[in-house]
Amino acid sequence: MIEAQLKAPPRIEVIYHHNRLYFPFHFSIMISMEIPPSRIRDVLDLYKGLPKPVYVLFFATIINGVGIFVYPFLVLFLTQHLGYSDAWTGVFMSTASLAYLPGSFIGGKLSDRIGRKKVMLIGQSLASLMFLICGFLGKSPLIPLFVLLNLFFDGATDPARSALQTDVTTQANRQASFSLNYLGHNLGFSVGPLIAGLLFYRAPQWLFFGNATLGFLSILFVMWKVPESKPDAKAIEASFLTDSTEKAQKGGLLKALWSRPRLLILAVCATFFSFTYSQSLFALPLYTTRLYGEGGAALYGSMMSLNAIVVVLCNAPIVILLRKRHPLQNISLAGLLFAVGFACMGLVRAPLWFYVLTVVYTLGEIVDATNIHYYIANNTPMSHRARFSAIMPVIMGFGHFLAPIVGGAISTRYGLQWLWVIIGATAMIGAVSIYVLYLTDNDRKQKKPSV
Repeated sequence: MIEAQLKAPPRIEVIYHHNRLYFPFHFSIMISMEIPPSRIRDVLDLYKGLPKPVYVLFFATIINGVGIFVYPFLVLFLTQHLGYSDAWTGVFMSTASLAYLPGSFIGGKLSDRIGRKKVMLIGQSLASLMFLICGFLGKSPLIPLFVLLNLFFDGATDPARSALQTDVTTQANRQASFSLNYLGHNLGFSVGPLIAGLLFYRAPQWLFFGNATLGFLSILFVMWKVPESKPDAKAIEASFLTDSTEKAQKGGLLKALWSRPRLLILAVCATFFSFTYSQSLFALPLYTTRLYGEGGAALYGSMMSLNAIVVVLCNAPIVILLRKRHPLQNISLAGLLFAVGFACMGLVRAPLWFYVLTVVYTLGEIVDATNIHYYIANNTPMSHRARFSAIMPVIMGFGHFLAPIVGGAISTRYGLQWLWVIIGATAMIGAVSIYVLYLTDNDRKQKKPSV
């Protein structure tokens, strides 16, 4: 059992000094952790007995996670190595998110037609090839072009990967399976940014070489050990006779989407979260490097690694703690943690507080990641899994497109401090909206499938 007790309420002091305002928070937190043996067994049992392809994907995801070198440092690469301004960097990051879209739609359509595994193998191989080329280009102005191509092919890969993960699970083991895959990503990512932070100034070309090499290696696991999972015509026809929330839907993507209106509403609400969380890739590296110079890159890299370490340590306990609650309740709680974690960034200066706030928003990330995809997968027609896996992240990720443009404009005109206030407010809007969606859910009192 985890209990957090505030020994004294937070006290805020406003100090005026040399024409600047400082807001130091004076509070202490005592955390006592009492984990009974039954809880430890629950954590160990959570990942037992899952389908074999889930474990293969877990190990492939670890390797892929270690190799994520480029995107955590892309903003710094553009500004410090290629000389982009904040505003132009924001424009590029938003343009980059658009490059993902056509790849995602094409990959989703192909995955539902010819199979998940084929699309995943081809898409990820081509994405890794684009980064391999970047490694040979040094500081060439052509690098952004190949980054866009990488995102296009990565976009084609993701719906296939997501549909495959859903195909090989059932509602009874799906949350645990998704949680394990998420854990694998963060096991790898806990190492990747630390390595990338050391390479950024010393050997920036190895950001691309390393990302590409490990991307090729991870796809070999899928090629050798994971079978094709696309439901056949017989399984789709049989689903029409059931009342499952995953039964197939006749017709195209738009008809299937309109048959699931609550998923569309959830996706729109989640856009506020993607706008907020995108600042961990845009505003946060800019903020730390402006406070600490070259040391800011190392600080940012260590924050990203802390993010992954917290996920590794807290993923299973959070799933166990919250699995009896409705997923929409949990997603709303995630928004509240995002709001606190990001809004307070503008108030802190000491590295310790950056780490504390990283823990806060990471807890929100865990709650969100282990519930939103689980809820969506359980309410997606099996005949359209890959296409839903393409369109839903696009809707939910629209905030990723807006965030760099809006963030760059606000940063340039008003400074990064005001940006933190705005993104905290957007997270709260998303949290409240999703809680209202929960309150209007007629099935909210029904028991969830056990994991």
